[in-house]
Amino acid sequence: MKWTVLASTIALAMIIGVLIMFGPDTEVQNTQQKFRVAMILTGLRNDHSWNETHYEAIQKAEKLLNLEVAYYENVPTDSTAQFIMEQAIQNGAKIIIANSIGFGEHELAVARNHPETKFLHATGLHTSTNLSTFFGRMYQLRYLTGIVAGMKTKTNEIGYVAAYNISEVNRGINAFTLGVQKVNPDAKVYVSWSGSWTDESMAADATRNLLSKHNVDVLATHVDALSPYEIADDRGVWIIGYNRDNSRRFPDHFLTAPVWRWENFYIPKIREIIQDKFEGRAYWLGLESGIMELADLTRNVDDTTRQVVEDEKLRLTQGKFDVFYGPIVDNQGNVRVGEGESMTDDVMLNRFDWFVKGVVDGIDP
Repeated sequence: MKWTVLASTIALAMIIGVLIMFGPDTEVQNTQQKFRVAMILTGLRNDHSWNETHYEAIQKAEKLLNLEVAYYENVPTDSTAQFIMEQAIQNGAKIIIANSIGFGEHELAVARNHPETKFLHATGLHTSTNLSTFFGRMYQLRYLTGIVAGMKTKTNEIGYVAAYNISEVNRGINAFTLGVQKVNPDAKVYVSWSGSWTDESMAADATRNLLSKHNVDVLATHVDALSPYEIADDRGVWIIGYNRDNSRRFPDHFLTAPVWRWENFYIPKIREIIQDKFEGRAYWLGLESGIMELADLTRNVDDTTRQVVEDEKLRLTQGKFDVFYGPIVDNQGNVRVGEGESMTDDVMLNRFDWFVKGVVDGIDP
């Protein structure tokens, strides 16, 4: 009988512990019921890509912090966005979250008109007393996926479908290529521009154009559309995804993907807002933050590659190394980062307008 009572007591204690760890935030709930949040999305919340990662994350925050979230989907990055943000505030939103760089000027304007409302802007450039921007150093994971691509290719021709020639995208292309070059200096990365984050047709055109001109056997992407995956899968090309782990949708050719875990930003920052501890600032967070991770390497990746990736990931996590440490040479033969030097955050964020050795640019749809 004593053992039964003791076991029951331990079990009850464990259950209580689990509820404390993963149940609703009672401190927040007691101080603020149904705190209203508006999420402004460039696409659909179930796009299996960029927008869905934000949706999934805010759902976790909604449950934990007892939020009431309104979702505004397929919002264009023109003045419509400003109107929708104003409407959301009229409907009681205390926090506005926007998930595209294109919303920047509009979110900043609304923030100035509503100092009592707090604003969070993914990939944004502007901050104010009531507006924070946030992003992750996804280039670190791009580098790791470049290693996977470089060790997987047989043709030494790797494709990369990208949305826009801007610092964010160029940073990823360069980091990916440095990963490729580390393990396979003979490989080239061929870039094709879609001209859109979300348009499936434009991404498909960019992909077909790329595959028609080069013997690509591994394809990486920096678009939110899934059409490049579908085309690659149909043609037997290996896939390195982005934003979300889509390995179950493409099990035969998916290798891995750098993916977002925004809940590890949203939960603590929204809690700070609720507790009146908000600070308007820019966040650019690395692997240690938990807001991004490398999707599990699939069965299509061999053990040797797994070990190389794990070793490099450890170096990044421990801070012993970062991707843009010199020497780095551009694709015109110029030394851009000298031995023992490192690129500054300002250059990486705002002025990355060149490509590293191994990148072949200029393929348009």
